[in-house]
Amino acid sequence: MFSFHHVFDHPMARGFQSRFSTQYRCYSVSMLAGPNDRSDVEKGGKIIMPPSALDQLSRLNITYPMLFKLTNKNSDRMTHCGVLEFVADEGICYLPHWMMQNLLLEEGGLVQVESVNLMVATYSKFQPQSPDFLDITNPKAVLENALRNFACLTTGDVIAINYNEKIYELRVMETKPDKAVSIIECDMNVDFDAPLGYKEPERRSQNQEEPTEEEGDTSSYADMDTGFRAFTGSGNRLDGKTKGIEPSPAPLAPNDIKRGIPNYDFKVGRITFIRNSRPQPRKIVEEDDSMNRFIAFSGQGQSLRKKGRKP
Repeated sequence: MFSFHHVFDHPMARGFQSRFSTQYRCYSVSMLAGPNDRSDVEKGGKIIMPPSALDQLSRLNITYPMLFKLTNKNSDRMTHCGVLEFVADEGICYLPHWMMQNLLLEEGGLVQVESVNLMVATYSKFQPQSPDFLDITNPKAVLENALRNFACLTTGDVIAINYNEKIYELRVMETKPDKAVSIIECDMNVDFDAPLGYKEPERRSQNQEEPTEEEGDTSSYADMDTGFRAFTGSGNRLDGKTKGIEPSPAPLAPNDIKRGIPNYDFKVGRITFIRNSRPQPRKIVEEDDSMNRFIAFSGQGQSLRKKGRKP
């Protein structure tokens, strides 16, 4: 009597049972029908598969978490992902837009989905695709928070993360211990490469002398006296005399205005207090004549009674 026991015990039969492999028509998440907004799928590295895939995976001896290898046989491009839900229509799976770009897939293209086992990640290196990523205050914390929506990483992929309502793309430059690793519940060291198109600022050598400031043309200061200057009007005396009244100050000559001269002997760590070597000119006031000087109660009086000799 023929026995089926040895057929199912064959290594090839066991390997066939523990492997999931099928083809689906893939679409972006925006094509997913339903009232609910599924923008969360775009923020991670997981796909949505049909319920029949869950029924088939539950019958196979696969390891958890479920990880899959996606292959576009037309372009020979492949990547790895996890699964988020099993709610897609039969024969269809929904992928994030950045994942379809990596696989060079169009809407409705065929993709091969295979279950795989990946090693746990210990190291990964990313290269931002734009210098705008440097504007983030703490990029490692932002990336760590974004990778919580990912299940695995593949060397060469360009992943997309959403931060502050802006999409940042990062290329996976290196992963250890393999080219495709699982990042679920792992202790992974993260490193960054210089962003694409980034130029380091030029550093001036310490021995390079700073350019000296040339003396400016003093003729540009000649029109300074045309502006407002306080207390420059002429005055009037109450007694009507004109002596002792100072005229309006003369306009400034260009030669009277001198620009500051830098201290070429300046040394770092030393403070020099610069004072004028010559005293400030004092204003010389000429004294008025005693006749023109105002003296209180010095006027001549008039008497109502005429002076005369007594008879």
